[in-house]
Amino acid sequence: MARPPAPSRPLYLGPRIKRLRRELGLTQQAMAEEMGVSPSYIALIERNQRPLTADLLLRLAATYRLDMADLAAQERDDHARRLAEALRDPLFAEIDLPALEVADVATSYPGITEALLRLHGAHARASQALAEGREAHAPTPASDPQGEARRFLAARGHWFATLEAEAEALASEIEAIGPATSDRPAEWLRTRGVRVRAMPASVMMGALSRYDRHNEQLLLDESLGPQRRLWQIGLHLAYTSLRTTIAQIVRGESFASATAAQLVRRALAERGAAAILMPYDRFARAAEAQAYDLDSLAGLFALEWVHVARRLATLAKPGQEGVPFFQVEVDNAGNVVRRMDGAGFPFAVQGGSCPLWSLHSAMQRPGEMLCQWLEMPHGERFFSIARTFDSPAGPGLPPIRRTLALVCAAQHAERLVYARAIAAEPTPVGTTCRLCQRAQCLSRTQPPLGREILPDDYRRLAVPFVFSES
Repeated sequence: MARPPAPSRPLYLGPRIKRLRRELGLTQQAMAEEMGVSPSYIALIERNQRPLTADLLLRLAATYRLDMADLAAQERDDHARRLAEALRDPLFAEIDLPALEVADVATSYPGITEALLRLHGAHARASQALAEGREAHAPTPASDPQGEARRFLAARGHWFATLEAEAEALASEIEAIGPATSDRPAEWLRTRGVRVRAMPASVMMGALSRYDRHNEQLLLDESLGPQRRLWQIGLHLAYTSLRTTIAQIVRGESFASATAAQLVRRALAERGAAAILMPYDRFARAAEAQAYDLDSLAGLFALEWVHVARRLATLAKPGQEGVPFFQVEVDNAGNVVRRMDGAGFPFAVQGGSCPLWSLHSAMQRPGEMLCQWLEMPHGERFFSIARTFDSPAGPGLPPIRRTLALVCAAQHAERLVYARAIAAEPTPVGTTCRLCQRAQCLSRTQPPLGREILPDDYRRLAVPFVFSES
């Protein structure tokens, strides 16, 4: 392989090399051993105290199978350019800031440069908020990347035909390996030269899975059960085999922040993994045949029920739609961890949802499937199922417990085995207390918008507030 010509100026890529090492899950010692240099040399490169030589750039590209142009891309890591742009702010107009000094700071002190850039970004967002007459914490596309990612997915109806088609084709290849077992995806990887190995936590360094590109190994935490191991293999397949398709979808949209783009990329990888392990046509047929029984479907596809529930919320193939679901996951404090809008279910963007919804009592009954008919103030009825699930947190740490709820409109509930088992006596609920006009609700925490409360000097009722008639 011909060596590239010597660069016209030293190539300092410390932050990029550090980020690459962390993405690979490597210590400085491990990267140094694979590159044939000392750990101290890697540390100096990451601190921009040594330039990246042409020889080492070639070794990096060969060892970790990287595109050299991508690795050395200046538009991503040119701290000097980004810092110079920030320092052109009128805030610094009276300060003499020679370009050479700016370049020296960015080259020699990448950590301080990144800190200054973050501070300037926060200042710019707060200034913009004040100029627009709103509070600095009010959500905008740039300050609410999760909301932007969620809207992107919802605007497309949670359906990505090219991703599903490629995943289905890959699933067919995997199924051709041999008898139906949960080991087939790992066996398929072995035919491509990638070994799947279970490793102790001391090797995994907090990761559930790690792809060792140098040795062509997919390393999995040995404490993971078979269902979680299979899911991690599915994610690896999505990030590698569906990489081009995912990148094309993300590049086709202009996001307000890199974080929003990464969240969309992560969501698409999870969709791809689900589509590989639960191919659409077979899964949709099984869902109808099993009347959307989560445990039965989990057994059929050798996955955890939570992955099945998330897959059910993406059955939007034109002409072969499943039950349209609204899906939400919350933590112990009621914070929304993830949400997929659908089914016409009203959900409060700001503030908590109705405390009468079983979503909020599931934590008191871990592992139990809570089924409930819901009736909104205007008479719309929905059916909800809620259940807790545990995610691994790491060696020696208790699992992270969350609650997942699936909600569908009443007209679709008859297709669910859960709705057939309970009487259709709905619980009166609201979107949130501020939007609910039910005056007799004992669980109310705030008065609704547009209603004045009466004094309670002489009479105190069980309800938190008594409202005037006007």
